Parts: sequence; structure tokens; C-alpha cells
Amino acid sequence: MPFQFKQFSVEQDRCAMKIGTDAVLLGAWTPLDNYPFSVLDIGAGTGVLALMIAQRIGAEQIDALEIDENAYEQCVDNFENSPWGDRLFCFHAGLDEFMEEPEDEYDLIISNPPFFTEDYTPEDELRTQARFTQALPFEDLIEAAALLLSEKGIFSVIIPFRDEANFIAMAEEQELYPEKITRVKGTATSPIKRSLIAFSRTATTEIAIDELIIEITRHQYTPEYTELTRDFYLKM
Repeated sequence: MPFQFKQFSVEQDRCAMKIGTDAVLLGAWTPLDNYPFSVLDIGAGTGVLALMIAQRIGAEQIDALEIDENAYEQCVDNFENSPWGDRLFCFHAGLDEFMEEPEDEYDLIISNPPFFTEDYTPEDELRTQARFTQALPFEDLIEAAALLLSEKGIFSVIIPFRDEANFIAMAEEQELYPEKITRVKGTATSPIKRSLIAFSRTATTEIAIDELIIEITRHQYTPEYTELTRDFYLKM
């Protein structure tokens, strides 16, 4: 069954990593104030992030990078079957290979990097590999962003909240600085689980920091979450 959004649908039967809240949050939240002309989605999976950005803005060049062959093929199909197929392109390559001869700079680099969570039980080997941080270590991701980001570019990620301080410290070593942070909680009483962070090359002392709560009660979504995702989810 494809995952049906308002303006596009995504097949995901060949991808180890299925579409989840993290990807939709990142695709809807990522700041586009710099009106990016060129976009790169690192570790594309189904291609949902690139598709969401294509819906939100008329960037001429939206590239995606995916190392797994099945996911790559599915991403290409999802791009071709979308309304924005002429602007979307997926590379079948690893990050190290892609960085060897970078041809372009990107105004937006976006990534929902695979990571392990403590409350996660592996279902199968492919999914385990897709979730495991070693498939895309944070250091490698940050190094790639520092190399490929344009002067006015934005690097946007979603990571576990517990990794926020460490990730920011690693980014600052590469002269990438947070300018917007949103910390995500499932409900008002649950702990913070995720951090959405947008980095730029310009250090600022005035980082915009806020909090997003997803649900009031089970399947009753907060007005803020509804507003953020209403252009994408069918039932919002």
C-alpha cells in the first residue's frame, strides 16, 4: 500500500525504513526562507523529504542520495510518479563517493539520518542496518554538509534529543552553527524525544528555540502539529 499524501503518494515496500513522523516533521518544518535553488537530501530512502520540499518550493534542482539499491530504485520510481519528476534526481551512491568530486553547492541540505533508539527492537537485518548510525555516522554527515553547503545555505536535520549537544558541537567544529531548534515531545507530559535543527554558516547569539508537542491524547493532535503538517497529511 502506498503512503498517500495530499499532493503525492509514496511506495515504500522495497525500503527498509518506512515513512514515519520524523520524516514528515522534518520535511514540513525545514526553513525555506533562503529560497533554495538547489537541494540535496542525504540518505533519501523513499524520497519523501525531497518530495515534500518539491511541494513546498519551486527549487529547480532537487537531488537525493541513496546507497541501498532497492531504496534507490523505489526513490526513482516515486520521483517519476510525482508531479515534480522533472526537478527530482536520485544518485545511487554512498556519501563518501558523492563527496569525492562534488560538482555543486546546495542551498539546502536535508537529512533524516538513521540512528538507533534505546526503545527499539530490530525486526529484520535491513531495517537494522537502515537504523544503525554506522550506516551514516553523524561526523560524516556534518563533514558532507560543510563541504557541499552554499554560502547562504541551510543544513536541516532531525536527531534524537539526547544527541543534540554533541551534534551541535561537532557541527561548530566544521563552522556550521544552529539558528533554529525545535524540540519535539509526543505529549505534554512525555520527555523530549527529537530535535529539529537548522544550521547555517553564520554564527548567531540569538538561536530561535521552541518546543512542539504532537498529541493532546492518542490520535488527537495539537493545533501546532496540525498546522505544521496540514499541507501533507490527508486527514489534517
